[in-house]
Formats: sequence, structure tokens, C-alpha cells
Amino acid sequence: MAGRIEDYALIGDMQTAALVCRDGTVDWLCLPRFDSHAIFAGLLGTEEHGFWRLGPAYASDQEPPTAARRSYRGDSLILESEWDTQRGTVRVTDFMPPRDGAPQLIRIVEGVSGRVPMRSALRMRFSYGRVVPWVHKHEGRTVAVAGPDSVWFDTSAETYGKSLTTYADFTVAPGDRIAFTISWQPSHKEPPPLPEPEQSLEATEDFWREWVDHCTYHGPYREAVIRSLITLKALTYAPTGGIVAAPTTSLPEDIGGVRNWDYRYTWLRDAAITLSSLLRTGYREEARAWREWLLRAVAGDPENLQIMYGIAGERELGEAELDWLPGYENSAPVRVGNGAAHQLQLDVYGEVTEALHLAHMTGLARNDYASLLQLKLIRYLEDHWQEPDEGIWEVRGPRRHFVHSKVMAWVAVDRTIKLIESGDADGPLERWKELRDDIHRDVCEKGYDKERNTFTQSYGSRELDASLLLIPQMGFLPPDDKRVIGTIEAIQRELSTPDGFILRYPTQGDDEGVDGLPGDEGAFLACSFWMADDLAMIGRVDEARKLFEKLLSLRNDLGLLAEEWDPHLQRQVGNFPQAFSHVPLIDTALRLTASGAYGG
Repeated sequence: MAGRIEDYALIGDMQTAALVCRDGTVDWLCLPRFDSHAIFAGLLGTEEHGFWRLGPAYASDQEPPTAARRSYRGDSLILESEWDTQRGTVRVTDFMPPRDGAPQLIRIVEGVSGRVPMRSALRMRFSYGRVVPWVHKHEGRTVAVAGPDSVWFDTSAETYGKSLTTYADFTVAPGDRIAFTISWQPSHKEPPPLPEPEQSLEATEDFWREWVDHCTYHGPYREAVIRSLITLKALTYAPTGGIVAAPTTSLPEDIGGVRNWDYRYTWLRDAAITLSSLLRTGYREEARAWREWLLRAVAGDPENLQIMYGIAGERELGEAELDWLPGYENSAPVRVGNGAAHQLQLDVYGEVTEALHLAHMTGLARNDYASLLQLKLIRYLEDHWQEPDEGIWEVRGPRRHFVHSKVMAWVAVDRTIKLIESGDADGPLERWKELRDDIHRDVCEKGYDKERNTFTQSYGSRELDASLLLIPQMGFLPPDDKRVIGTIEAIQRELSTPDGFILRYPTQGDDEGVDGLPGDEGAFLACSFWMADDLAMIGRVDEARKLFEKLLSLRNDLGLLAEEWDPHLQRQVGNFPQAFSHVPLIDTALRLTASGAYGG
């Protein structure tokens, strides 16, 4: 059975990523891209669906031992795990070098003390665990082939096959270093070059050291900010600049339930707020690459803007269910693709425009098409902002007039007005000022409950929604407005878990709620960070700091966060690691640092 979600470490090469459990098992890896078929899908099934375990040998009737210690090497994505056994101590270093040719996953075993018996067990299963490859030797190398894919396995250790698995049994003493590498290559091409593990390790460490040196944040939460920035960089698809929401699919928001989605795509919303955090911490090249990705993805058709695209800008992300996989802890169905791609979510226009505005304000080199795109988006909103939509959370229920969507439509118009006023674009300024006023008036009249002194999830509803916390952050109303304070306090009363974290919106258990789905979910971590931001903005800075530091305590031992926190099971849930959790962590750290609201 797969480990708890927080038991996993992330390694990656900025084109794909692997999850490594505490017991030294790689349970998830898609090759060659984030959204490719998995060759290790044990995370969503069993060992029969593919895994690679490397660690101290153990008896067949025992559970594999977990590492006594693990950490990333400095500010990098190089994982070091150490086991203390009765016979000595051993270290395994796992990493994926930034790609210059074939994608590689490299694992180096190092003896620390004593003589430790070790075992590598490699079971490759292509097509998400469904296809058993043909495994054979080729000029002394082990290769697994199925259809268009081949994976090459290289090591100096002696290997053997048993039960459709490739094993290596060996012993390490102090100073011994034995490397294991898998490399992906299209099956019709020549074999990939022999790996050079030690040189690749040095180059990978140099890459991350140089990248982190560009960070401009040096405040009290630097460790958490740097780890989140590294995670966001790892979720960036280097060839195009697209940013995946998470490297996994179908890790459940509700253990045992149906809220299981594929997050290996580029949501415009997630990517736009990621760009915002990168810009504010000194990473302008990543921001420039994302802007270029956006312009290619949207192309000449902003009227048909999708809420998400493939990492190279693909539009068709058809959703399917993999019925041969039982799902993480029997949370079925396992889905690939995402049927929400063609939903109408008007807030996306605001997020994209805000990102382009921030890029412009921070001095990113001007791009005339980016300005043209912004103008086209507003012309679309002129005709469509009054329509109902599916909202920020991609509800599978009926469309509504979501307040957050209208607020973000206002943001889009407001930022475009600022662009025109700066002299960097031409447009009907007075007409759009009237449009901005119309949207503002509409939200305040139809989306505000005077009796309860709170904005609501949608026009005419009584439900609340944590996305309302963004109203002051987007400048729609000032933080000291009584309606803003009332909304914050209402969300604290009605959407807080017993431990003070924030739910996205009410769910209905076994009945279908506003999102059209049965079941409940955990506290959405981004929303909890938004609450900390709002508390700081209204002057409750001590309360904001305490909530922020409580959120930091939910990170796993490596500083990683999934999408949600289950307050009942006291564990992370949802896809992992999640960009939409790490971005607001960075934003809140910056806000609290600027306000001086931190301890110690």
C-alpha cells in the first residue's frame, strides 16, 4: 500500500517529477513529461502497478524499513535518506538532473558505517500500470520496451530477474558508492548515452545553488519561502514555461471518495498567481517564460479562453477513468485528463490580467501582443461579465453568478484602465471606467447580505465562500470597509474547522452540494493562507502570524504541502505537492515580513 501523502518527497528535472516514499520506494513517475503515462503508478494502486524500491534488505514477511532521517541537500531538490540498521548506516541520494538529453532518475547508495545488505527492486509497468514491458539485455544494459517507450536501467551492481521484477542484492561498506539510473528514450531510437551519476549530481547541485541565489527575499521565513520557490520551479515545464498545478493525478480530497482530479496541467489561475510570487521574489526569467507560454496558448482566440491547457499549450484534455487502478487508499475513480478545461470561469480573465499588470509594473520587457491580449480580454468581458459561470472551484453543478467571478472581472477592467492611463495601450477609457463602476455596483448590491454583513458565494445565496477573502487583496474594497471585516468574521464563524483552518465552501456529506458532488473535503490550504493575509490587512497581525505559523507546521518534514488538510484524519489530502498551496505561503510570508508581524 502507498504511504501517506506527506510521506513522499518530490524530485524532478523541470519536465517531470517523481515521488519517493520514506521507505525508499518511488511510487509515481511519468515519462517523459508531467502528463505522460506513469511507469510507476503504485501510488494509485499496488506494487503490481509499478514501483522502484531501494533500501536496506528485509525479510519477505516484514514491511520495508523507513528511513531514520531524510532531507534535501541544502537548497536543492536532491533528496538524501539515511537508514540506521543493526549492521550499520546507509545513505541513498535521489535526484533527477536538469535535462540535457534523455530524462534520468539517479539513485546513489553510499555506505556510512558497518556493512549493510541492500536491495533494489525495480518493477516497471507502462501505461499507468497496465502494460508489462519486454525486459531484456542489450550490450550489457537492461532495457524495458513497450510500444513507443523504452526505459534503460544502468548499474554496476549485479542484477537478476524474478517475478517480472529486476532485482539487485549487494552490500555496502563505508566509502562505497553504487549508482542506479533509469533513462527514458523513444523505443525506435538508439540507446541513450551511459549515465554519469557523479558528474550529474555535481551539476544538479550547482544548478539549484545558482538558481536559489537569485531570490530577493531574506526575511524570517526564508527557509519556508525558498522551499516553496524550489517546488514551484520543479513544477515548471522548462521547454515551454508552462506550470503544472501538481505533478500527480487523483490523490483524493476526500479519502475513499470521488473527488479525485488530474492536476498535471497548466491552470491559468494557478500559473498566474505563481508568476506573481516569482516576480516578487526576483525570478523574472520564469515570469517572462510563462507570459510567452500564455500568448502561445491563447493565440489569436482570447474569446475562447480556456481555464487550463496542456503544458505545451494543448487545448484538448479529455477526461477518462482508469478502471484497472483501485485508487489511492481505494479512492476511485482514477482520472486522467480534466473535463473542467472547457468550463466558463470568468475569474480567470481577472487573474491573467492581474499577472500581466504585475509583470508590466515590475519592469518585465514590454510585449505588444500581451497588451493587445489584455484589451481583447476586456472586450470579451464587456459582453459576458453578467453571465453565470462555474466559478473558481470548477463546480460540476449548475452555473451561478459567483461573487468572486464578478470581483475578478472588475479586477480585469481596473488593471486594463491602469494600463491605458500609463500610456502603454489605447482603449475606450471612459467607457471602461463606467464598466468598472457598473460591475462594482452590481456586486455590492446583489452579492452582499446586509442582514449578516457579509458577501455571499453567489447572488441571492446564503452560503459563504473563502474566495471572498480576496476582495481586499484585489483592491475591490479597502480592508477597513465594514463589509470586508464582516465577511472575514463570517468566514471565520462558518467555514473554519475546529483547528482554525478554512474550508472553501460548505459541502453536504452524502448529498450533492453546490459543487454537484457527494462527500466532504478537507480545509483548503490556500484559503487558510488568504485568511492570514486578511487578518494582517485589518490589523489583527498577531492572529495572522499565529495562523500562518500553524499552517507552516502542517508541511511535511521536507517542507511540502498538498492541496488540503483533513482536520478529522489529521493528514494532508489532495494532489501533492500543490502549487496553489505553496504560492500563498510565499505571499503571506512576504506580507507578514513587510508588516513586521513575526515572532523571534
